[in-house]
Amino acid sequence: MAKQTPPKKATKKSEGDYSKYISWFWRLFAGGVTLVVLLFLLASWNVFGTLPTFEELENPESNLATKIISVDGKQLGTYYNENRTPIKYEQLPQNLVDALVATEDERYYEHSGIDFRGTARAIAYLGKNGGASTVTQQLSKLLFSNPPSSTFERLLQKAKEYVIATRLERQYTKQEIIAMYLNKFDFLFNAIGISSAARIYFNKDVKDLDLHESAVFVAMLKNPRQYNPHREISKEKSLSRRNQVFKQMEVNGMITTAEKDSLTALPMEVKFTPEGHADGTATYFRENLKKFMASWIKENPKGEDAEGNITYYNIYRDGLTITTTIDSRMQKMAEDAVAAHMPRLQAEFDRQNEKNKTAPFRDIEEEDVERIFNNAIKSSSRWRKLKAQGKTEDAIRKSFDVKTDMTIFTWAGEVDTLMTPRDSIRYYKKFLRTGMMSMVPQTGEVRAWVGGINMNHFQYDHVQLGKRQVGSTFKPFLYATAVDQLHLSPCDTLPNTLYTIPAGAHGNTKNWTPENSGGEMGGMLTMKEALAQSVNTISARLMDKVGPRPVIDLVSNLGVDTKDIPVVPSIALGTADLSVYEMVSAYGAFANQGVYVKPQIVSTIQDKNGTILYQHVPETRDVLSAESAYVTLQLMEGVTRSGSGARLRHTWRKDAIYRNAVTGYPYGFDNAIAGKTGTTQNQSDGWFMGIVPNLVTGVWVGGDDRAVHFPGIGYGQGATMALPIWGMYMKEVYKNEDLKISKSEFSKPSNLTITTNCDDYKSSGVSDELPDELDF
Repeated sequence: MAKQTPPKKATKKSEGDYSKYISWFWRLFAGGVTLVVLLFLLASWNVFGTLPTFEELENPESNLATKIISVDGKQLGTYYNENRTPIKYEQLPQNLVDALVATEDERYYEHSGIDFRGTARAIAYLGKNGGASTVTQQLSKLLFSNPPSSTFERLLQKAKEYVIATRLERQYTKQEIIAMYLNKFDFLFNAIGISSAARIYFNKDVKDLDLHESAVFVAMLKNPRQYNPHREISKEKSLSRRNQVFKQMEVNGMITTAEKDSLTALPMEVKFTPEGHADGTATYFRENLKKFMASWIKENPKGEDAEGNITYYNIYRDGLTITTTIDSRMQKMAEDAVAAHMPRLQAEFDRQNEKNKTAPFRDIEEEDVERIFNNAIKSSSRWRKLKAQGKTEDAIRKSFDVKTDMTIFTWAGEVDTLMTPRDSIRYYKKFLRTGMMSMVPQTGEVRAWVGGINMNHFQYDHVQLGKRQVGSTFKPFLYATAVDQLHLSPCDTLPNTLYTIPAGAHGNTKNWTPENSGGEMGGMLTMKEALAQSVNTISARLMDKVGPRPVIDLVSNLGVDTKDIPVVPSIALGTADLSVYEMVSAYGAFANQGVYVKPQIVSTIQDKNGTILYQHVPETRDVLSAESAYVTLQLMEGVTRSGSGARLRHTWRKDAIYRNAVTGYPYGFDNAIAGKTGTTQNQSDGWFMGIVPNLVTGVWVGGDDRAVHFPGIGYGQGATMALPIWGMYMKEVYKNEDLKISKSEFSKPSNLTITTNCDDYKSSGVSDELPDELDF
């Protein structure tokens, strides 16, 4: 039997070596802990730099966007330096809070700002099994304005975040911290804070977010660019991360497996509604509203600061709420009508210019084209920028012939291209522009405002800034003056023959003998027929009888700036340059029994606490008698029943003009509509003014330059260029009965003494001819 060797006893030396390793371990551990504690202490003592303050968190309403609200309670847009609207915890949907906690901080309600278990796990697995940052720490990180530039700086910032997190937990409740975090986070695309994000990505109030929508935002908290649902390049990652949020909610018992599976099957859908200053709806209106606010702010100081200096409201920081008169539904209908008609009209305009050597200009010489280009070059932002850099005029002009990358407007969407700035001027000059405004005549409340075809590329507002010749839309003012002064009836007749107002009469420097647009003359026409057919010869007769001064006085009292209108008979044909804003406000008095009401765009202004700072008070004045206003409406009804506006009613035309350019035809209206078309010389401007009992709307269409126009009257008249926008808009308006836009007859004064029914007029035995004293 082999002899067994007894086990060796441990020597004192080996036991000492083992104890030494244990001692060193504890020393290192204690040193590490001490170092970490010291690091935190030094950070809290501001040794590594001043810690961010909680000022913005404690006073989140110090940098608030001003909200622009429609009359029907929808947000039209905001004015902001930072598009953030803080909300309280109570306004957050529970599904959003649950998704946040389940995904970002499972032990949120258990720790005091730092999750030591999570920290230990992150250190042990080097972050592979998830990070350790709590919601509170993530909020702490958002307080740093500049990202660290090195690993060392990141470590120092991390220490500061730990210190701030513990302070936040001592100072605020868990609910307040969640609200502050979601209010502070930048979700990109000007969506700072969850309230803005809900509107921009889903066009919703945050309280209305569904769980799958809330999960999208929680997914973005990891990285808003990498997991952004709007960016094509990141949609798949966003979907995957959203589904991971559902998985975390299942793990934490917040939803069942069946619910998780159902939610995961949902497609990734967003309703992206950008809120840039030139994005969204009513962009031209919002830009114009700034002018109103600037004037109001100047006249209504906020108070005084500690030094006694006057302080003023700031629309970009003070979180005002501006309730406007715009109806978001009607605004969209107006914008949709413009977007439907203008591309078709533009396509026809481009087709007719294919063989035009001076396109898009007509009826001008080459030197006139060069003058237009020179004016455009000198008024461009490129010219101003290069001039400010000290470039010579010669160098600047040469730069306009060098191709450069640019994004251009097309009706099919923006296109990136290579083009010289000079060619881009010609390109943009070809686009027909438009202006449209819709107003309640009894209150002056503006319901829709479309200042152009695209705010990003065509920033000039054609509702109030742009003034163009109004053509025959001016004639109702002449007729109203004649009715008011001479007590004329729509049924009174006048000869349709050439009529001369001699030199020296009414300010004329030479004889004035206007001809009719189509050249037709002869016979007798009623006043109603004459206005319906825009007969110039009869306008001349009326102007000679009443004189230009009373007409100008009338339009002045109707809110029109008349300082540039010459006191001469030719204004009868619409030679004056007026804005859509002025025309709509002036026409409003006809539907309001002769009472002018100044257009109103703002109802109230409130501060961030809901205190009313401004309440609109209507500005009104009596201008015409109710009888004269009603008779003028009856005259204008003739335009839509038998004149140039009759295409609003008939349904049988099928010729090329209707197929190619009269968008939305047939319209099929059968209710009372008073209207007037207008077309200026060479078809440079097309107008349509339309009135129903409680809504007046004006539309202008034309080129940026008067030389940009159709070659013929068929396509270039107001009935083709502008009327279709009115027609499509009103069709949609009438479909929505909640808008309560009237289809009734115009209100007839109880004491009407002027006959407006021409059948009654003839049967009464009154002569078709005017009495001798009025025979002109």
